[in-house]
Amino acid sequence: MYKSETHGIIPNEAANHHKSLYHSIIKEALEKANVKKIDLIAFSRGPGLGPCLHVGRDAAIEYAKELNADIIGVNHAAGHLSLGQWLTKTKDPVFLYLSGANTQIIAVENKRFRIFGEALDIAIGNALDKFARELGLGFPGGPLIEQLAKKGKYIELPYIVKGMDVSFSGLVTKCSELLKKGIPKEDLCFSLQETAFAMLTEVTERALAHCEKNEVLLIGGVAANKRLCNMLSKMCKQRKAKFKVVPSQYSGENAAMIAITS
Repeated sequence: MYKSETHGIIPNEAANHHKSLYHSIIKEALEKANVKKIDLIAFSRGPGLGPCLHVGRDAAIEYAKELNADIIGVNHAAGHLSLGQWLTKTKDPVFLYLSGANTQIIAVENKRFRIFGEALDIAIGNALDKFARELGLGFPGGPLIEQLAKKGKYIELPYIVKGMDVSFSGLVTKCSELLKKGIPKEDLCFSLQETAFAMLTEVTERALAHCEKNEVLLIGGVAANKRLCNMLSKMCKQRKAKFKVVPSQYSGENAAMIAITS
């Protein structure tokens, strides 16, 4: 995984990271799977960071030519949804898709994915990473904020829900202001998580009621956060709905989600 101790994702730097590793990673994957013949190469066409997507596309073209295989582009977001549903055996869930760049409440209506709510500004993953940079934690910041939050106590922060949509930029700005005033970082991490996750739980519950569904599926990189899972699980239990979360090894970006969607 691309990481940094001092900043977030620099697209060209991340692309160079991917370019330096993809040959060895693909070789290891093929050896582990013991695959003898490949007929189709799938790659992520987007959404995502352009330079990184170009590396994936170029790698797919290279291997497709070498193996005389067909090639197909796949929607990145649909990959998260498809793999999560396949792994958890959910039938017709409300999807809560949370990652660095995505915060969306999605459900299938009339055989199409419909977005019922989303972040109006920055996504939850970016919000956590942005505040992590203020703390000097590097990237990815979400897991480090989760650890600091275990030692903190609650202070009131802006809670912004507009219908089915949420907003996190003001929440991060307020945390940054309070940090400069000397509020302990542990308290800010705890309160940031509690407030943001409560907002997400509220709109997810509303989507459950509106769509008349009885399953919630949490997907995307932020799905690894245990506190978020706990809050959603309690909400679903109260509504007599099933709560499922994609296994942690598949919650972030991964090739399996692109492959299965193809």
